[in-house]
Amino acid sequence: MRLTVIGTGYLGATHAACMAELGHEVVGVDVDADKVAALEAGRVPFHEPRLAGLVARHTAGGRLRFTSSYEEAGAFGQVHFVCVGTPQRRDGDGADLTCVESAFDAIARHARKGALLVGKSTVPVGTAAGLAARHGRVEVAWNPEFLREGFAVVDTLRADRLVFGVRTARAERLLRTVYASPLGAGTPLVVTDFATAELVKTAANSFLATKISFINAMAEVCEAAGGDVRKLSEALGCDDRIGRAFLRAGVGFGGGCLPKDLRAFAHRAAELGVDLGLLRQVDAINMRRRDRVIALARELCGGTVLGARVAVLGAAFKPDSDDIRDSPALNVAARLDLDGADVTVYDPAAMDNARKAFPLLGYALSVDEALRGAELVLHLTEWPQFREVDPRRAAALVYRPRIVDGRGVLDAARWTAAGWRFRALGAPVPAGEGEER
Repeated sequence: MRLTVIGTGYLGATHAACMAELGHEVVGVDVDADKVAALEAGRVPFHEPRLAGLVARHTAGGRLRFTSSYEEAGAFGQVHFVCVGTPQRRDGDGADLTCVESAFDAIARHARKGALLVGKSTVPVGTAAGLAARHGRVEVAWNPEFLREGFAVVDTLRADRLVFGVRTARAERLLRTVYASPLGAGTPLVVTDFATAELVKTAANSFLATKISFINAMAEVCEAAGGDVRKLSEALGCDDRIGRAFLRAGVGFGGGCLPKDLRAFAHRAAELGVDLGLLRQVDAINMRRRDRVIALARELCGGTVLGARVAVLGAAFKPDSDDIRDSPALNVAARLDLDGADVTVYDPAAMDNARKAFPLLGYALSVDEALRGAELVLHLTEWPQFREVDPRRAAALVYRPRIVDGRGVLDAARWTAAGWRFRALGAPVPAGEGEER
């Protein structure tokens, strides 16, 4: 089929490249001419594993093109996917639908009569019905995305489920044709109405956020009671009704999806007369974890970080990404900088984005450079490179061996044996902790 994809960010560029991989002819559309030029040349302007190879191969092969022309896109595609952002509104917690509405307006003006416009963006429930009423000469469907940054290509090509929010058999038939390959491979499909399709995405993100905040709340209880949240998580995860995924205590979630989607969902529910105060608490618990890391940093530095040299390992909100939106690591780094610490940040992929957003922080070119002379180390993004750091070698680089494991994955006994003062969220102080030198 001939498809267009409106928006070429994380979602759009991935969707366009993966649709080409599935055998479709695809045109990606974006108003950012520089981004279009980069993608046309086979370059992806952000970090996402495996995506650059797909884009380069299919642009070179002619199956994938990019343009800034809605007129060209409208004439080309049979099905048009809208993959633009829905950021949090500046005046409150609701979702800003400006880009979604503009994209639908623009493609609807140029699409052939009866064309199918498919929303993939995460939107408040009721959005699809409003867009369908607004654009009567085209048909609207909703096909929410469930991508994880760092795994976006795999999650598109081998999705764990597909959801079609449709009003007609024709729309369902067209979407079945688009996704014939994954459906043929056994990917589960749920066909439903607009409202339910929109709610699947927001409910899924809210549930995952709730699970993360629950175990982080348990970390707070463990610290107060002398328990160990890692062992608690291990025991809880053995229960098939609970499961292990998203049950690791740490500095909390960030990124461009969970925080703003959680707030937008609670806001929209309130507009509908439903009190989702639970989600407000989930958000509050999440933000408290950043406060706790800062409190542990002060504790290890004798009550104040003023003048202390602090190495922050991590800038992206998660590993295998250069996305720094609402990054817990950079939020903590910036707050320590405001408290008078001398902060140096290192991240394997997100350095350029971090420098642009936080130009006053210090940046290193390697883990070793970040550690050299540090009086405190904060492990805040779970990159494999950080987990593999040798604590004895690291102890020889720092000025004082003190570390806060904000992701709960480092081996406390190993670090303590190497002479480090070690703290982790929800964990007891290790026995035989190293003395200050």
